[in-house]
Amino acid sequence: MAGGNQSSVFEFLLWGLSEHPGQQRVLFWMFLSMYLVTVVGNMLIILAIGSDSRLHTPMYFFLANLSSTDLFFVTNTIPKMLVNLQSQNKAISYAGCLTQLYFLVSLVTLDNLILATMAYDRYVAICQPLHYVTIMSPGLCASLLALCWALSVLYGLTLTLLMTRVTFCGSRNIHYIFCEMYVLLRLACSNTQVFHTSLITTGIFIFLTPCGFMITSYVRIVRAILRIPSASSKYKAFSTCASHLAVVSLFYGTLGMVYLQPLHTYSMKDSVATVMYAVVTPMMNPFIYSLRNKDMHGALGRLLLGKVFRRLT
Repeated sequence: MAGGNQSSVFEFLLWGLSEHPGQQRVLFWMFLSMYLVTVVGNMLIILAIGSDSRLHTPMYFFLANLSSTDLFFVTNTIPKMLVNLQSQNKAISYAGCLTQLYFLVSLVTLDNLILATMAYDRYVAICQPLHYVTIMSPGLCASLLALCWALSVLYGLTLTLLMTRVTFCGSRNIHYIFCEMYVLLRLACSNTQVFHTSLITTGIFIFLTPCGFMITSYVRIVRAILRIPSASSKYKAFSTCASHLAVVSLFYGTLGMVYLQPLHTYSMKDSVATVMYAVVTPMMNPFIYSLRNKDMHGALGRLLLGKVFRRLT
């Protein structure tokens, strides 16, 4: 079948990480638990930031949007995976697979761009503290977020439209937890060289450019911190960046394990790396950002204690 004329009844079979019923039950409860922890953790971050006026700053504005993106990201993949683990019918329609792929690409790209924007915020806060309020104005923050969304939507739409030109035939079993770009390309029976080249070229721009920007920002940030005479001020400056650096390292580390390899070497063993960036990273982000952040500790405490107090009264 030609990619542009795929039948509406054309389906892929999502087998996930295992075909053994006993293992599938274990995986179901494991992923359900991780999904619930991810949803609760990110919702608490969003509610804490929204309810505490002391956190209405650019840094927390972008953090709330990062948490929202992570919520959408896991909801795009995990519920369907849970259904597949419990159901005998593991089919996903061609249109459903492309829809999942579109949101997957768009949301991963959005995560990437928001992290780059947060790096710029930390650069301005530490390297140009006297001009921070002027530079990181509400208008600029809104514009940067809008740009992140526009690029993400455009990138996701571009790759999804290119995928519709790919022809699928023969085996359509996807031994993976969701419809992922490299997995679909391995199932194609048409020549995917042009698509793969486009994927690499656009990926270099949309992912490596922000990564390079973050590296440059943090080189300048470290230089600025080392010039601070006070040890306590140095520690405070480093601590404001530590959480972001941890999230960036986790995000790019797991993403690199999946995509920085030739297409022909891509196999089921990469499912573990995919689970890391698709499930574990969104789950860990709230813990990383709240673990050593006193402002976030206080906001979460006030949010939870306030709910308990209102119930008691």
